[in-house]
Amino acid sequence: QVQLVESGGGLVQAGGSLRLSCAASGRSFSSDTIGWFRQAPGKEREFVAAITYSGGSTFYFNSAKGRFTVSRDNAKNTAYLQMNSPKPEDTAVYYCAGKRSIWYTGVNYDYWGQGTQVTVSS
Repeated sequence: QVQLVESGGGLVQAGGSLRLSCAASGRSFSSDTIGWFRQAPGKEREFVAAITYSGGSTFYFNSAKGRFTVSRDNAKNTAYLQMNSPKPEDTAVYYCAGKRSIWYTGVNYDYWGQGTQVTVSS
């Protein structure tokens, strides 16, 4: 089984930048799709972005397009979410998740990290 640990969250000013990391352990995740989700207080968890097993293709929710970039380094068993020009409405707990599929566009992932808080100040 794969365990995921997110890091890199914190307080950032609107218009700044932040990079979240998602480190996997237990086995290689190089055959899995990795997704990023977020959940703001009082709201349901929502999809942010996903990346194929090789990193060759990515997919973003509308609010993330043009501002966020998902990437991965399979040699390091780590995925990333680069957040540029964040807005206060991006404030949420961010989760990474893995799906045992080389490409997956759904939301029913197989394993999840514990989340990292991102707070964007205006």
